[in-house]
Amino acid sequence: MTDPKQPKTGFRSAHVEARAAEQVTESPQTLDPAYRLAFQDTEFLLRPDLRPVRFQLELLKPELLLDEANIATTFVFYGSARIPAPSKAEALIEVAATDQQRLIAERLKAKAHFYDEARKLARKVSRIPPDADGRRQFVVCSGGGPSIMEAANRGAEDEGQESIGLNIVLPHEQAPNDYVTPSLSFRFHYFALRKMHFLLRARAVAVFPGGYGTFDEAFELLTLVQTGKVRPMPILFFGREFWERVVNFPALVEEGVISATDLDLFTFCETADEAWDAVCRHYAGSEEDPLIGC
Repeated sequence: MTDPKQPKTGFRSAHVEARAAEQVTESPQTLDPAYRLAFQDTEFLLRPDLRPVRFQLELLKPELLLDEANIATTFVFYGSARIPAPSKAEALIEVAATDQQRLIAERLKAKAHFYDEARKLARKVSRIPPDADGRRQFVVCSGGGPSIMEAANRGAEDEGQESIGLNIVLPHEQAPNDYVTPSLSFRFHYFALRKMHFLLRARAVAVFPGGYGTFDEAFELLTLVQTGKVRPMPILFFGREFWERVVNFPALVEEGVISATDLDLFTFCETADEAWDAVCRHYAGSEEDPLIGC
């Protein structure tokens, strides 16, 4: 059967060739791994010297599928996988066995409202209609995991819209949350390629409280905008109290390692409404990225 997505050529498709390659007469030659078609030889593809090819494949697969899904731009959500939904916050305190565990549980509970704000913001974002060419705009994109990521995908589902999840292989399995659209649920081996896909279509990024992973993603984005590698976009840091407690931004200016104007690359906000207002202000009158619905 012809694959409708394959361009018509005089050559048989790779699907046909792959099936034909499975029909071989067994012999010492045909049973040796050297005889396998290269693209069917997993051990060959996993060799260290094939890493550049794996980079390319991990970049290309989501790119092709997102193009086929007609997704033009995304609204990206970063944030901790540990912040509980408000309905689950009290349970963390109840199971705390030590004073230290209780303190941490109480701090997590204090941030639980950000789950609701991420969900609300994702709902607002998901109401943006496609453009005149039918290209989908501001599709919600998260890391695909629990907590803030789950809230983002859940908000999109609340509006009956699809959303993207970019999961990563970790020592402890990180399963996609239940609200990611299955056909837009991707899994990565390389953090660098995953971060690239976060930003290839991004036109706004919401950064909720988080740990090393959130810092990695957020500060790489700030660096890319600072150095002109990525065009300016709304970068929304939720929770001024958290961020000013864990990062002394003014001290970076005082130490001379960033410029005072670099503090203008992002905006502090507390609620979904504040964040959406900031996005609308950024794109007001823009011909490059007009938004309908602000």
